Amino acid sequence: MTQAGADAKWRTWRVAGERALYDATNGFYRTARQPARHFRTSVHASPHFAGALLTVLAEVDAALGHPARLDVVDVGAGGAELLAGFARLAPAELTARLRPVAVEVAPRPTALDPRIAWTSAIPASITGVVIANEWLDNIPVDVAEQTADGPRLTMVDPATGAERAGEPPDEADRRWLDRWWPLRATGARAEIGRPRDEAWAAVLGSLTRGVALAMDYAHEAADRPVFGTLTGYRDGRQVLPVPDGSCDITAHVALDACAAAGVGAGATATVLSDQRTALCSLGVLGRRPPISVARSDPARYLRDLRRAGEDAELIDRAGLGAHGWLVQAVGTGIPAPLRDGMR
Repeated sequence: MTQAGADAKWRTWRVAGERALYDATNGFYRTARQPARHFRTSVHASPHFAGALLTVLAEVDAALGHPARLDVVDVGAGGAELLAGFARLAPAELTARLRPVAVEVAPRPTALDPRIAWTSAIPASITGVVIANEWLDNIPVDVAEQTADGPRLTMVDPATGAERAGEPPDEADRRWLDRWWPLRATGARAEIGRPRDEAWAAVLGSLTRGVALAMDYAHEAADRPVFGTLTGYRDGRQVLPVPDGSCDITAHVALDACAAAGVGAGATATVLSDQRTALCSLGVLGRRPPISVARSDPARYLRDLRRAGEDAELIDRAGLGAHGWLVQAVGTGIPAPLRDGMR
């Protein structure tokens, strides 16, 4: 192989990740790989996640004056399990006005409720609620590593996952690093979150009136990981990130940077917190039922015990409960339970 041929295989992580996840013929999220079997989200963990978010939906509906059409848009919807949960749980009066939209690059599931619209693009105008549950972490980003000569983009061989140093980041990415993730020591790494900021700003730009929520693996300026978070998932296990289309490629999200981008795009109110705090404010507490119920009503005790276990998984700080929550509003306020409970 010539030197030019050897060099041609190397890609930035953003370019390699985009192809690995979203290529039309071999992308992880475009093929029939059933991504849900590779990782477990809050939607899959418990139906009470949908129930808690339905409380948010009802609060926004009331704040907007019960409009004739209330949009609920799930970005990165997977199999639209969350929207299907809303359809099951919402009262008939609200269901009649709901316009559920799943935004996803994969083909529409054949058995999906026909009331749920399916699209690959975020609607241009939204009045209601936008939910992005573990979407931002799958927007590919470049990786930078500090060297003796300053930060350099990390290049990757898509076939093997091997890495080497590349060129310096461009000026826009360098400014992002300086503001949001300064690299202070040789060998330190950062994931350059500017594409995620831009994607979240586009969400807020589409929100005419309502609330947008992002829930994701996240970190803020005070606790950026020294060596970054880039990783892969396959068959429910964490694996080395090889961007060949065979596994999920993900990295935690700088949600504080996304929040600033949202403000720039028109957000009028913002709350940043974690999933445990947010869900507890919405009534997901994970409390075991009293043992006395086991004697008086064994069937109820078992139901309540199961619910407590599911709730506990959602709010476990060692797992899903550690997810960051970013809630931003346009033309209305933050729903009261989140506004008051997440401070």
